[in-house]
Amino acid sequence: MRKGILICLFLLFIQTLLFGQVRVTFITDKVAMFKVSGQSLFLAGDFNNWGAADTAWKMHLDGAGRYQLIKTLQKGNYSFKITKGSWDGVECDASGKDIANRDINISRDTIIVMNIKGWKDDHPAEQKKHTASANVHIISEKFDIPQLGRQRRIWIYLPADYATSHKKYPVIYMHDGQNLFDDYTSGYGEWGIDEILDKLPANEESIVVGIDHGGEYRITEYDPYDSKYGKGRGDDYVDFLVNNLKPYIDKNYRTKKDVKHTTVAGSSMGGLISMYAILKYPNIFGNAGVFSPAFWIAPDIYQFAQQKSLSSNAHIYFVCGDIEDKTMVADMRKMADIIQAKGIDENNIPTVIMQGKKHNEEQWNKDFPAFYSWLIRGY
Repeated sequence: MRKGILICLFLLFIQTLLFGQVRVTFITDKVAMFKVSGQSLFLAGDFNNWGAADTAWKMHLDGAGRYQLIKTLQKGNYSFKITKGSWDGVECDASGKDIANRDINISRDTIIVMNIKGWKDDHPAEQKKHTASANVHIISEKFDIPQLGRQRRIWIYLPADYATSHKKYPVIYMHDGQNLFDDYTSGYGEWGIDEILDKLPANEESIVVGIDHGGEYRITEYDPYDSKYGKGRGDDYVDFLVNNLKPYIDKNYRTKKDVKHTTVAGSSMGGLISMYAILKYPNIFGNAGVFSPAFWIAPDIYQFAQQKSLSSNAHIYFVCGDIEDKTMVADMRKMADIIQAKGIDENNIPTVIMQGKKHNEEQWNKDFPAFYSWLIRGY
């Protein structure tokens, strides 16, 4: 028996050395009072794709009335928050205001002690304001997506001189439309695309089309492959962009329809599906903005990228922060290396690592001007 225990401990030690795995104990100290008894607490972070009610990250009461969860994690940086099973019930400060993510750096076995001062759903919701500029319009609140059997709101940004000129414009198709232009509809803040483009001179203008994500369907709609979150519908979503939405936009607006002037862009899961879109339809999308791509959820995309041909004129902009999660930088560079091996000029596939930046809209707002400047130089 003793020998068996020693062997197990030895194997655990070797595993820790080889794979950098450490034991992390998350435990609460002081917790704001619940208004409803019997509440469950969950950890939601970049270690579980920010799942607010992920049962694998549910905390459990110990004998002292504290909530506790023990996990084995790879060494590295993590960000997370505590929820009561939904983002409406996420932790906040004592006055109900949002708090920053909890950031931790794990290098050895660690105990994380957490105090929770308040819960968001115990405070009146803050009145958000519309911030979209006058150049932003809603094409439809219920645009049909026949491939998915669903409907979605579609936004469009038209350059300031659109109504008075006869020009045609490049088009950028972007995902997570709720978060692009208007703080009122955003979940975690907006990119501010409209404010950025409003400041540009007339010779640098573009049309931007924003497609709302599908809420509970977001992960599967932006994933071409099946995962633990469900059947991937990314193929259907990209087919909609190419066969339904782009033809509609080209018919009803003055666009430059050619591949050189057609771009797809997005962040996180939106970065993943943007990469997939340019790989599947290189004759439609000549450019892609791949912001903080969630390649970890769809490792099959690497093989798909190796198999697909791209035009030597393809332009793909890779960008992420250096403190997003433990694999983000390596995953993104792996994809960039695959694309560069196809003979594409390295100037057409910049890989940008933003120092000290996290996985959020604030980062993508800071990233977008450099991406856009690079994009228009290639026209």
